[in-house]
Amino acid sequence: MIPRKKRTQILITGNPLTAKTLADEIRLKHVVNGIEEPNEGLVMIRMQESAKHSIFNLGEVLVTESRVRIGDSIGIGIVVGHKTELAYDLAVIDAACAAGLPETAGWDSVLLAEEKEIDRALKNRAAAVLQTRVNFETIDNALGAGA
Repeated sequence: MIPRKKRTQILITGNPLTAKTLADEIRLKHVVNGIEEPNEGLVMIRMQESAKHSIFNLGEVLVTESRVRIGDSIGIGIVVGHKTELAYDLAVIDAACAAGLPETAGWDSVLLAEEKEIDRALKNRAAAVLQTRVNFETIDNALGAGA
C-alpha cells in the first residue's frame, strides 16, 4: 500500500475525479459517518530562515478540512483553499485505508497511474517554460572578451 503522505499528495495534485471515484467506491458499499463536515479554517505557515535556521511565521493560509469514521477508523482530509468536496473525499479515502477495506487493495495501480500523469504534466510544463527562456549575452561575450 502506498504511504499516506504520498497517497494524499497524488490525490491533491492530480485529477480531482480520481479522489471522487475512489471515495464513491467506498460510499456505495460502506457506512461513512461524518465526524466533522468540511469547514474552513486558517493554518499558520512556518518557515525556516536559511542563514540562521530560525523558524518564523510566514503567514496564514485558508484550508478546508473534514473528518469521517468508517467502522472504528477515522479519516481526515485537509486541502488548501475552499475545496469542500475534495476534503471530504480525502477523509473517506483516508478512513478506508486506515480500516484496510478490501476495495483499497486495487488503489495502488490507480494512484501510481495518476502519479505518472502528474509527472508527465509537470515535464510538459517545464518544457514549455524552457521554450520561452531568453539567453542574455553581453556584447563582450558575443564579440569575445577584450575585443
